[in-house]
Amino acid sequence: MRQHFQYDPLPIADNVEIGSKPFAVNALPKGVKILENVGLASVHALEGAVLYRASDCLYEVRATFTPGGDLLVMFPAGGHYNCVDFKVNTMLALRSSDKGETWSNPYVAFHIEYNQHGFIPLVPKGGKRIYSFGTQPVQGTFRRDRGLFENAPIGWLQSDDDGHTWTGPTLISPVNDPGFTGMSVMRMCETNKGTWLLGSHEGYHEPPPMITNQYILRSEDQGKTWEALPGKRKNGWHVAPYQRMDEGRPIQVGDRVLLLCRSPQGHLWALWSDDDGKTWTDPAPTPLVHPDAPPMVALLPDNKTLVCLHHNRFHDFNYTGLQTHKTEIMKDRSEIWVSLSGDCGKTWTEPGFLYCTAAAPDFGTPFRNYACSYNDPVPDGDMLNIFVPHRWQQVLHLRVPIAELWRLPKKAEL
Repeated sequence: MRQHFQYDPLPIADNVEIGSKPFAVNALPKGVKILENVGLASVHALEGAVLYRASDCLYEVRATFTPGGDLLVMFPAGGHYNCVDFKVNTMLALRSSDKGETWSNPYVAFHIEYNQHGFIPLVPKGGKRIYSFGTQPVQGTFRRDRGLFENAPIGWLQSDDDGHTWTGPTLISPVNDPGFTGMSVMRMCETNKGTWLLGSHEGYHEPPPMITNQYILRSEDQGKTWEALPGKRKNGWHVAPYQRMDEGRPIQVGDRVLLLCRSPQGHLWALWSDDDGKTWTDPAPTPLVHPDAPPMVALLPDNKTLVCLHHNRFHDFNYTGLQTHKTEIMKDRSEIWVSLSGDCGKTWTEPGFLYCTAAAPDFGTPFRNYACSYNDPVPDGDMLNIFVPHRWQQVLHLRVPIAELWRLPKKAEL
């Protein structure tokens, strides 16, 4: 696996934590190695490369195979969209025509006057158009006062030339809640019946504590009309007593759709639909241990097995909001473990260790020092590609054979 640019390796820490247990880097458990070129400690089956390193910071990384067969990666480079009222970031892209062996130089994906959040790719079945869905903080419609700085219109740009040029945005205005605003950055799905399901949540930061409500934006006619489920704003799903649920990721297995959601409770939470996303079960916790961080899940090529990357750590037992300055809480995002499900997320295998950060904590904030979250798993044949905004600093492309996912070491084996 080739590293596109020859970035200097990041300094490696003296110790890493696996299963919340410290290990000296020169005395790692059997089967674990240092991937010095990317700044991780991982199982031997994992390989990786740095595709891009920011001079400042970058955020959510997503990848998709285009209708023409290229592997397209896009991510916002610069400040976060909700931090300021002026433009501070640009959506960058990288492209590979050989399944990730070699990559283009980074380039501006599309020139647009407002900040970008993330790339939610959708390539409808049988079509040649590619969509980039997500939060659209269009100037004049997005406001940051009164604690509303998460909430912006949701919409998409589209490309008919394999993702080289884009038009838009088209903004979503659900029939039951015109003017809907929220945040959408997790992957969406097109169901077997052609229905589009996109997760979105609204956030209220004032007065504290922060409150979020999770929704599904649903379209049966390829984006012409939309409905917000389970209802219009202030009526979304949330986890009591935290009054929070966000970053929902819908994914279909067979005839069921799973919505896997972020919560501060210590586990990922789930809802299911058996009627093409029209109605949903009540939210319930899964056995997947996870802090206040996003779901990272994909369907493997057998079309039966879900793979979920999760942090398998949780220490925020006195939750008062995401405390990014607290080292132990941010360390909960430093490890990636893998669980598998063959029944649409009802049951999961015991977690197996995949990797953790090994870079020296040389940023001034734990939020960046330990960031291994927002992984984007992209299966391809017998290989699982994983794209990571490591430390909000560099885009990593990791690969592991899918067959190895069942053989990853369990906590008691490390």
